[in-house]
Amino acid sequence: MTSVETSDRARILAPFTPADLNALPPGWHALVWDGTGRPPTGRAVEAVEFFVIPYTYTHAAVPLLPGLPSLRVVQSLSAGVEDVLPHLPVGVTLCNARDVHSTSVAEHAVALTLGSLRGIPDFVRAQDAQRWSPGFRLALADRTVLLLGYGSIGAAVEARLTPFECSVLRVARTARQTSQGPVHAMEELPSLLPRADVVVLTLPLTEATRGLVDARFLARMKDGALLVNIGRGPVVDTRALVGEVQAGRLGAALDVTDPEPLPPGHPLWTTPNTLISPHVAAHTSAFRPRALALVRAQLARYTAGEPLANVVASPQDNRADPAARDG
Repeated sequence: MTSVETSDRARILAPFTPADLNALPPGWHALVWDGTGRPPTGRAVEAVEFFVIPYTYTHAAVPLLPGLPSLRVVQSLSAGVEDVLPHLPVGVTLCNARDVHSTSVAEHAVALTLGSLRGIPDFVRAQDAQRWSPGFRLALADRTVLLLGYGSIGAAVEARLTPFECSVLRVARTARQTSQGPVHAMEELPSLLPRADVVVLTLPLTEATRGLVDARFLARMKDGALLVNIGRGPVVDTRALVGEVQAGRLGAALDVTDPEPLPPGHPLWTTPNTLISPHVAAHTSAFRPRALALVRAQLARYTAGEPLANVVASPQDNRADPAARDG
C-alpha cells in the first residue's frame, strides 16, 4: 500500500499515516508505504528526510536508500539492523527499535522455556493422536537461568521470570551493577555456563557474536540444560547444536535458526527435545502501539533539533555499532 497524504512533497516516508502519528509537525507531509506493492521512487521521495522502514520489509526498503537524496534519518522498526548497516548512505543516522520489542520477545522467551520444560509439544502431539500421556516434567521453579545479552530484552525476560522462583545469571559485553544484581562480563561466561539449567540468548548478530555458541560453548553447558535462542540464528553453530541435542544431552527452543527460513528436510525439524517457532517472537499485538510511540517521539526530537534515541550509526562518528541492540 502506497499513498501520499497531501499533494506536496513528503518529508517523511513511513508505514503510518499522519493520524497514526497524531498529526505531523507544521510543514511536514507524509508518503505512506507499508512495504507491500510498488515502492515509491523518483520525485515522490526527493524531499524525504525521515524514513521509517516497514517492519519485516527491510529487504524491500534497503534498495530505496540510494534514491532518497534528502535523507537524514532511517528509523528501523527492528531491534537488529545488520541488514541495513551495509547499505546506509553517508551522512545518514540509523536508529533501531530498542525497547519496542522487549515486551513481546520476553513473553516468547518465557513461553518457549516453559513449553520445553513442561513438555507442551509432546502433549499437543498426544492430543492429535487422542492419546493420554502423563509423565514427570521439570518445573521452572528452582532452575538457574542464564541470560546472555543483558540489555533491554534481557531485563524484560528477567522481569517475567521473577514470579517463577528461579535464579538468574546475567551476562553482557561488560560487567556492571544493576538494581536486580550484578551483570557479568563475557570473560566470565565459561565459568557460569555449567551452573545454568536454561541459557537464553538475546544477542544481536555481530562479528563478535556470530558462531559464539559453538561446540565448546555447548560442551560447557550442563547435561539436560535447555538452550533458548530469541536473538539471531547465526549466533549458534547449528551443526554443533544438532549434535548435542540428537545425543540427548541438551534441549533447544528456537525462535531463530540458521539457515532461516528453516528448509524442509533440515535435521532441526526432527531433532528430539527441540521446539521451533518461525521467528515470530516480536510479531504480536504489543508491537504497533510501542512502534508508534517510538516514531512519534523520534519525529518530535528530530524536528526540535534534539538528539535522537537508539542511534546505531551517525554521521558524527561515521561508524556503526550493531551491538547497540542489546548489551
